[in-house]
Amino acid sequence: MRLNHFRDMVAIVEHGSLRAAARHLGMAQPVLTRSIRSLERELGVVLFEREARGMTLTALGRLFYQRASAVVNEVQRAQDELAQNQGDAGGTLVAGLSIMPHVGMLPHALSRFRQRYPLVRLQLIEGLFPDVEAALRNGQIDFYLGAAPRVPPAPGLTTERLFENTRAVVARRGHPLSAAKRFKDLAGAEWATTSVDYNAEADLQSLFARYRLGEPRVMLKTRSALSMMVGLAHSDLLALLPVQWGEFPLTRDALALIPIKERLPAPPIVLIRRSGLPLTPAAEYFCDVMRRYAPDTAATPPAPNSSGRTT
Repeated sequence: MRLNHFRDMVAIVEHGSLRAAARHLGMAQPVLTRSIRSLERELGVVLFEREARGMTLTALGRLFYQRASAVVNEVQRAQDELAQNQGDAGGTLVAGLSIMPHVGMLPHALSRFRQRYPLVRLQLIEGLFPDVEAALRNGQIDFYLGAAPRVPPAPGLTTERLFENTRAVVARRGHPLSAAKRFKDLAGAEWATTSVDYNAEADLQSLFARYRLGEPRVMLKTRSALSMMVGLAHSDLLALLPVQWGEFPLTRDALALIPIKERLPAPPIVLIRRSGLPLTPAAEYFCDVMRRYAPDTAATPPAPNSSGRTT
């Protein structure tokens, strides 16, 4: 079994067809077909179902793909690491970030990273830990930085707690409730939610229950910062978001924090990476500059007995 067998299988899965994979790899399609048939003979299993619409993984193929993908990704990462340690600043870095690092840390850290590693192809994936866990485990993603998951990761991943965080009520500038002073003053508003794990609406319901306000009216659910920005800026919806949204350059003129007196804790911000495997120099440096721009509010401990969470 050769490394090109793993590479060829992964290319077919990730590019969706033999033709697209062959084009990506720069080889003739019959050569790629022979490579996969050779791999199947050596393993003694059928990895792909050949159908009129293309090739799909069999059940055993899906199992083998998980291992093959990890091998291919780790070999590429090893090549990047060697090159970067010899002064070649190229390669690829893939990071999963939740909304808070996107709005509160990345705007300050990105230019510094680009100055140090101008040739590194940086891929950022907006999401929460459950969204990126599988890709992190098989090596497609270098690390996750964002809101801590409700359930600690299973063995194989290590978690570094970076800082505690708080939330704020965010609305469009000029919102009718912009002068509210207490959370109970917002009880009649309509809300937008984003996701922590998968049930942010239940989090908002818990917060309403804590203040005995009945049921919140959730009228918009989003899974991206862009959807949330547009939803808040062009409606009277409110949202519980990381306090750093108040200083985010792209929304500062359109959105504002409502200065209620209650403190609204958020999940801690964590860095999750694979155990026992080093980051490439570029990935390590990116983590370092993101840590450097952790917000000042990180020093404030969370309020006791809190159940509210946000990204």
